[in-house]
Amino acid sequence: MSTETGAAVVVGADGSASSLAAVRAAAADAVERSRPLRIVHAFIWAELSGPDGGIVYGPHDTRMRADAQRILATSLVEAEKAAPGARATTALVDGNPAPVLLSESRNAALLVIGDRGLDGFRSLLLGSVALHLTTHAACPVLVVRGRENATGPIIVGVDGSAGSASAIGFAIEQAARRKTGLTAVRAWDALDVWGQKDTMPLVSEPGDLEAEEHRVLSESLAGWGQRYPEVTIQPEIVRGRPAAVLIEQSQNAQLLVTGDRGRGGFAGLLLGSVTQTVLHHADCPVAVVRSGRATG
Repeated sequence: MSTETGAAVVVGADGSASSLAAVRAAAADAVERSRPLRIVHAFIWAELSGPDGGIVYGPHDTRMRADAQRILATSLVEAEKAAPGARATTALVDGNPAPVLLSESRNAALLVIGDRGLDGFRSLLLGSVALHLTTHAACPVLVVRGRENATGPIIVGVDGSAGSASAIGFAIEQAARRKTGLTAVRAWDALDVWGQKDTMPLVSEPGDLEAEEHRVLSESLAGWGQRYPEVTIQPEIVRGRPAAVLIEQSQNAQLLVTGDRGRGGFAGLLLGSVTQTVLHHADCPVAVVRSGRATG
């Protein structure tokens, strides 16, 4: 991820209602960070091939390119309406959405996508594109879904891993910019604290387990209050499955932030079911932050 002050907030645009919501969120974030906004449409012209495998050019290609340019123009207007003063530019890039946006992420401060789209973004969260982007993007990825809530807190899932440490940094920066509070949630399940039920120690008092959860949460948050005194940090220990806990917390949040790979209940976050479940069912936008990629 680029840490230069000029790194843009990049948003994928395909003309769907979901992508327009992503454009609005990206424009607001760009203005809050005083960063440029780059609106990108991935144009899948390579699928228009002839019998010999060559690309077919002509009126159909020209018409599709004109439609793509209209999508970008509409998205630009939406961005300027949502965040006056946004320094927005558009780009029509040949290629499939996943590789195009992954390439864009290498020089981006944040990559923003909608939850369901058209064309290359069809069934975004039901197939491999979103998982691929959240797993491999070189910057944090914001998936815009659910309803807008400008007054709720930022929620961050904490498990003591490097990924969750990056997520805390991203979440508290967002809370400071949005002038709201941060709720740091540590979800735990006594039957699955170690990630494998059959390896749980035979002697474990519930009180001892909960005390350990408080210790991990406290250590994870150490120092952040001094760095961001303007942000009220609310630590919460919640007993339950991480995905279910985070989804419930999202109902009153304006943003839910998770790390990439965790320990305990968050084990295999981007490779297993937790992130997929959260991305499907969270009631607010979800930001996925990979380890070491929280700066924005």
